[in-house]
Amino acid sequence: MDVQLFIPCFIDQLYPSVAFNMVKVLKKAGCNVKYNANQTCCGQPAFNAGFFEEAKSVCKKFLEDFKSDDYIVAPSASCTGFVRNYYGKLFENSSLVHDVKAIGERIYEFSDFMVNVLKVEDIGASFEGTATYHDSCAGLRECKIKEEPRKLLAHVKGLQLIEMEDTTTCCGFGGTFAVKFNPISVAMADQKIGHALDTKAEYLISTDMSCLMHIGGCASKKGAPIKSLHLADVLASGWEE
Repeated sequence: MDVQLFIPCFIDQLYPSVAFNMVKVLKKAGCNVKYNANQTCCGQPAFNAGFFEEAKSVCKKFLEDFKSDDYIVAPSASCTGFVRNYYGKLFENSSLVHDVKAIGERIYEFSDFMVNVLKVEDIGASFEGTATYHDSCAGLRECKIKEEPRKLLAHVKGLQLIEMEDTTTCCGFGGTFAVKFNPISVAMADQKIGHALDTKAEYLISTDMSCLMHIGGCASKKGAPIKSLHLADVLASGWEE
């Protein structure tokens, strides 16, 4: 199966290992992975900040960059959810409406694609440790993902997953929300970190590096003994290509 990669801006710039690990897992699952180096942003930052015309320009480029019929897989429910749920609003009644509908049906968050398209739950990973899982807002509410990452983690040898209290509550990042409303954002992260620490887990795992960046930064500043890991990092552990 041919698969196009969409690598979000912040993963490209700050956490490239997450992208490489996702590629490693997809290849083991039998995918022919392709990467269009012309890709840039999905347009979400501009859209969320209220710059709709600027967002449309970026989104048009995204539609052009991914106009093949291949599945598109991203290590981010946030970006995937934006393309699926908001491109239609931006391009309503435009000549691109059919392209928007088609791309919304082809783009998948990584765990959703693994479980619901490839029908793979056990990739042969092993990872020693205890972990708790954070449901990102975009994963739950925009991509309807909850059981998919848990099914994948349940097959990781050596990993014990412990559910934390209020796992579905927002971590406080929300993109520009963390900048505009910093005290509220940090308080929400502190609550999330507290629930994670209550489980005595060593690691906090999620599908969204944006959430993990925020939680991990706040945890580091507090000196909290918990490490953030993307799902792809866990699934790529314990085996060689």
